[in-house]
Order: sequence, then structure tokens, then C-alpha cells
Amino acid sequence: MPIYDYQCSECGNIFDKLVMGSTVVTCPKCGSGNLEKLLSKPAPPGQSAGIIRSARAQAAKEGHFSNYKSSEKPKT
Repeated sequence: MPIYDYQCSECGNIFDKLVMGSTVVTCPKCGSGNLEKLLSKPAPPGQSAGIIRSARAQAAKEGHFSNYKSSEKPKT
């Protein structure tokens, strides 16, 4: 699941989103679907652990745990 950067054409908010195949992306600030996909910056060397941690936190917030090992999944 890739992370894409978007800019909302309605309010100008810039955000990134972990996108699954059928996900309909809307602006988290105003709810608009009028978005422009931005060119994402590549990860600087040595910072991938922080990016992975951030992506996993976003996935957990959205309820997606498919990219986690069994030992990392929250206990329910």
C-alpha cells in the first residue's frame, strides 16, 4: 500500500494518505474530493525506519493491520 501526497483544491491543505486499491481519498480538513496528487519526495538515506513507523501509525489509526507481523498487531 503506497503513501501518496495530496493537495486539496478547495482549502489548500497538503496531506499524505496510505492508499489501498479501492480507497476514495478525501481531504481530512474539509472533506472535499477535489484533490491533486503531488509528486512525493524520496526518503532520505537512513530515515526509512521513521517513515515505516509513521506509516504503521497511520495504518493503525485507520484500522489496517495487514502490513504488521502477528507480534505487532494490537491485542483485542
